[in-house]
Amino acid sequence: MTTIEDLSESQSVAEREEAQAEDHRVWDLPVRLFHWTLVAAIVAAYITNRLGVSYFRYHVWCGYAVIVLVSFRIIWGLVGTRHALFRNFVRGPVETFRYGTRLIGGRPAHYVGHNPLGAWMVLAFLAALGLQAATGLFGNDEIFNSGPLYGYVSKQASLALTSLHKKLFYWIAAFIAVHVAAVLAHHFLWREKLVHAMITGRKTINGSLAAESIRSSRSWLAAILVLALAGGLSYVVTHAPPAEDESTFQ
Repeated sequence: MTTIEDLSESQSVAEREEAQAEDHRVWDLPVRLFHWTLVAAIVAAYITNRLGVSYFRYHVWCGYAVIVLVSFRIIWGLVGTRHALFRNFVRGPVETFRYGTRLIGGRPAHYVGHNPLGAWMVLAFLAALGLQAATGLFGNDEIFNSGPLYGYVSKQASLALTSLHKKLFYWIAAFIAVHVAAVLAHHFLWREKLVHAMITGRKTINGSLAAESIRSSRSWLAAILVLALAGGLSYVVTHAPPAEDESTFQ
């Protein structure tokens, strides 16, 4: 049975931990720039698609940006800073289930980096966005425009990839809705300022976890990776064969 003394002691421990909490750098600059640039690229891709075929070129540019960003984040998940590494935040099904049950119960465990559900959302986002952007390279609208790599596939294959490209949008929209709802829930229910952390890179964590803060963003390495990826994509696009029925899209 929980006594008044036990409750008082638990409250004192919580108060001491709160008093010891300090701001520590958790998210490196490359991760933060990746996050907000990806948001801008997705919004711009949606707008340029809605504006019609005359904005197709800009829609393709947005797709290039998404490919470079997603590719960078995957590599950064292998060689980046502490909380960017997949091995440090992707948990197995058991721990993810336990976190989910505690979340439903209104007492979620707190993590310095991504929580288990957030980690799987990151992977789902990267997979869906990468696949959508990649399929767009081979797509066509059967009227004026075709993707830069259309020449590598048959028209039938291009139409199938275009269909997949369109369907993936709805999955991505659903992921975005869930992500925004989760961020709002953490902000209003558990007082976790996730948006602020993704802007400043700093989170308020208990002093005992200070060792998990990062000291450097390793931005120089991130810049090299982004330039290499952008250069590689540019080479692939500019050296792609022309479409056999290219006149269809003039």
